[in-house]
Amino acid sequence: MKGAYTNPRFFLAMTVMLAMAAALVQAQGTRVGFYARTCPRAESIVRSAVQSHFRSNPNIAPGLLRMHFHDCFVQGCDASILIDGPNTEKTGPPNRLLRGYEVIDDAKTQLEAACPGVVSCADILTLAARDSVFLTRGINWAVPTGRRDGRVSLASDTTILPGFRESIDSQKQKFAAFGLNTQDLVALVGGHTIGTSACQLFSYRLYNFTNGGPDPTISPAFVPQLQALCPQNGDGSRRIDLDTGSANRFDTSFFANLRNGRGILESDQKLWTDPSTRTFVQRFLGEKGSRPLNFNVEFARSMVKMSNIGVKTGTNGEIRRICSAIN
Repeated sequence: MKGAYTNPRFFLAMTVMLAMAAALVQAQGTRVGFYARTCPRAESIVRSAVQSHFRSNPNIAPGLLRMHFHDCFVQGCDASILIDGPNTEKTGPPNRLLRGYEVIDDAKTQLEAACPGVVSCADILTLAARDSVFLTRGINWAVPTGRRDGRVSLASDTTILPGFRESIDSQKQKFAAFGLNTQDLVALVGGHTIGTSACQLFSYRLYNFTNGGPDPTISPAFVPQLQALCPQNGDGSRRIDLDTGSANRFDTSFFANLRNGRGILESDQKLWTDPSTRTFVQRFLGEKGSRPLNFNVEFARSMVKMSNIGVKTGTNGEIRRICSAIN
């Protein structure tokens, strides 16, 4: 987002976003600067941990962003996805390919040394997701904190997460159940501008999808490239960029790829083929005739909304000393 930080419109948008965030989270019990007195270095410790791991493995950025999303949609944003066990959320099918747990553990270890029993794992994950966007050249936003950690983590609850074949209507229903609208849906799925997918999650689109051919919503020129990367009966665990040509940068290239029939996941490509979501894709791209939306600013706004789903505050929940274990 070149030049965004010197653009007066950007600062105006950020001011509006922060005002809305304050109003949104007031009733939830979270607030920006929650640890200002009890652990003033909390946010800098988390950011330092994320930066350290990011330097050696940039793939942790999309991993942490996905992990936060998957956590919030199941039992609320309470770090229940971090709990180890044979039938916990971490073991659910949608979560088996997530990465970045070691980053949260590292940050927690440092925070316990600095401020024992103060900073929740839920807040660490929320802050790490924000920092991951920033490190991939996306926006930096103020994160309300004050969440507490949950004690319930069941693999069976992960079925609520949107799937890679899901229809737009079904996705909208799932988002609406948490107070997120269609614009939030498109903005948050836009997080796929960074990261990868395993071939096993989309290769079915390349072979015998309809009438023996590939998914017709894929650009014909793109099909051979994908087939070369994910051959039929090949290695299903091979990772492919979700945003071809810009997988390590948080930008609007993902939406341009959808417009050009180069979406990797079927559920992503449907954002373009469905008229109700295509409108927002066009606005994020600033297409002529649309009312432009700043993707980075709107993504941050939607993240603040999402990160307050089902939060536990006050006497609810706990502060786990080890994020992977219930106290």
